[in-house]
This record gives sequence, structure tokens and C-alpha cells, in this order.
Amino acid sequence: MKLIYFSWVKDRIGMAEEAVDLPDTVKTVADLLAWLPGRGENFANALADPAIIRVAVDQEYATPDTDVTKATEIALFPPVTGG
Repeated sequence: MKLIYFSWVKDRIGMAEEAVDLPDTVKTVADLLAWLPGRGENFANALADPAIIRVAVDQEYATPDTDVTKATEIALFPPVTGG
């Protein structure tokens, strides 16, 4: 599966995207946001407050209970503001 990071999430993690194999325990967006910080200090810093991270699964906005087991692409980004 492809993980894509945007804006300051990308900057803090240190990459724009990566291919990963999620562990069997990661079934939802909430599971993903709980698992990612354990991958290293850069992930822990970027995702310290998972409540503000927005997630899209296969280009559709997702909620914490959205299933990720069949996803091909997951994007993580900070809140979007407009002007």
C-alpha cells in the first residue's frame, strides 16, 4: 500500500510517500494512526496529535473507523484551511 504525506506532516516525517505492508493488527484509520508513531521519532513527532490529522483512503476522506485493509493509497495531511 502507498502512504502519502502532505505539508508539515511530510516535512516532519521526512518523505513525501512510501510503500508499506501494514501489520495484520492495522484494520482502520485509527489503528493506522496508532501504529505509525511506533515507526520512529519522526513519525511520533509528526503524528503526536492524531486528532488533527486528516486522512483520505483511496482519495476519499476517511473517519477513524474507515477500513484500510483493502486500500491501495492512504494520504495523511494536516487540517486544510481556506481563505
